[in-house]
Amino acid sequence: MASKAHPVTLYYPRKRYFPDTVSGPDTADERKTTFTPQRHPPVPKQLDAGPFGAEVDSFRLHLAAEGKAGRTLHTYTEAVRWFAAAHLLRETDKTRWEQVGRQDLQRWTVRLLGEYSTAYASNQFRAVRRFLRWLALEEDRPDPVAGLRAPTAKPRLVPVFTSEELSALRTACQGSSFAARRDTAIIEVLLATGIRRSEMAGIRCDPGDPARGDLDLAGREIRVRGKGGRERIVKISYHAARAVDRYLRVRAKHPLASRPELWLGTGGRGPVTPDGIYQIVVKAGKRTGVAVYPHRFRHHFSHTWLDRGGDGGDLMELNGWTSPQMLEWYGGSARSARARRSYDRIMNS
Repeated sequence: MASKAHPVTLYYPRKRYFPDTVSGPDTADERKTTFTPQRHPPVPKQLDAGPFGAEVDSFRLHLAAEGKAGRTLHTYTEAVRWFAAAHLLRETDKTRWEQVGRQDLQRWTVRLLGEYSTAYASNQFRAVRRFLRWLALEEDRPDPVAGLRAPTAKPRLVPVFTSEELSALRTACQGSSFAARRDTAIIEVLLATGIRRSEMAGIRCDPGDPARGDLDLAGREIRVRGKGGRERIVKISYHAARAVDRYLRVRAKHPLASRPELWLGTGGRGPVTPDGIYQIVVKAGKRTGVAVYPHRFRHHFSHTWLDRGGDGGDLMELNGWTSPQMLEWYGGSARSARARRSYDRIMNS
């Protein structure tokens, strides 16, 4: 079967304009985090890899055979195509991968560091490096990028929600309409679980046979599918279970109620995608002036769990993590505030 054609140009917003770059207050500060709605024009991203494209398709097949998720396939192959189109074809006279060396990746990385965040440049570097290493092994050649290290990105702490922000979010979603009940349920499930937006969009329900769906409201459990298609069961709060139950009652009147996807669009529209989950959450934040995006709930959930004495291993299971390093990253959002509270509990007891 012929490989699927790739578009020549995509549009990619520069990292520094993402809404999650807005910094927030300390957990003790009850002021709202300001949301900045201004968006800048997207930056065109050249992806026509020309003579370099065939090997990129083979790399995609290799990653798929390893069981990598669809988003991972897209991220890695897009990074390599961009490197080939924007650097190799435009800045060099090279036409074959065996001509590509460490200086090409170094120069490309320097360019990215000048235009994007260090974290983004590091991710692009790692994707291209992995491809070049794979290709060298496939063709029995020396690794052209041996010894090269990715740029070190300083972790940017994501602020947890204040009580005022959470109250404003819940107020913004109040109502008995289909959209209000759906949005409330989404917000409550995110607060109760911290699941990824792709996992949220992937929740299924079977009105005819609830046992075949992912919901167990009586047991306050939801089955989700994480990275690599790995399934796990997450618990939800009573507030979240009630919100989902209220949504299910209005969902039953939706023209597409027989669809297996839990979250449906307004106006009779079909299932909500991961990007749709993102938009629902962001719009709720805009109505209240709170900087909100789905991944912020993941940081908030992790902080709350650890702050209340939850076990790190249990948090890894609930969040679907396989690396202990994720505890360090997600638990860092309000580590200082937790340490100060621990001081009072230990030293003033």
